[in-house]
Amino acid sequence: MYRIVWAFEVKPGSAQAFESAYGPAGDWAKLFRKAPGYGGTELLKDVDHTGRYLTIDHWRSREDFWKFREAFRAEYLALDKRLAALTKHETLIGDFETNGAA
Repeated sequence: MYRIVWAFEVKPGSAQAFESAYGPAGDWAKLFRKAPGYGGTELLKDVDHTGRYLTIDHWRSREDFWKFREAFRAEYLALDKRLAALTKHETLIGDFETNGAA
């Protein structure tokens, strides 16, 4: 399995909209579900730092994710642009693979 982890600092007053858009049933997940190999999204809220979140997107493989990005490039970029107003910072933590045991 392939995972992509992002960190976000959400603007004050935008937490509810952010959680709706970035959560497991949100706008990103709806877009990702259009592609084979998508396995779900986790949204983690930092308990000590208000406005700090992590997302973990689950894909069957890196290849599945990149095929999705190519096939849905315009929709991906439009959604990213529309939702950028909710955050102060967005940082790619990294791309990760399971060791095959999970």
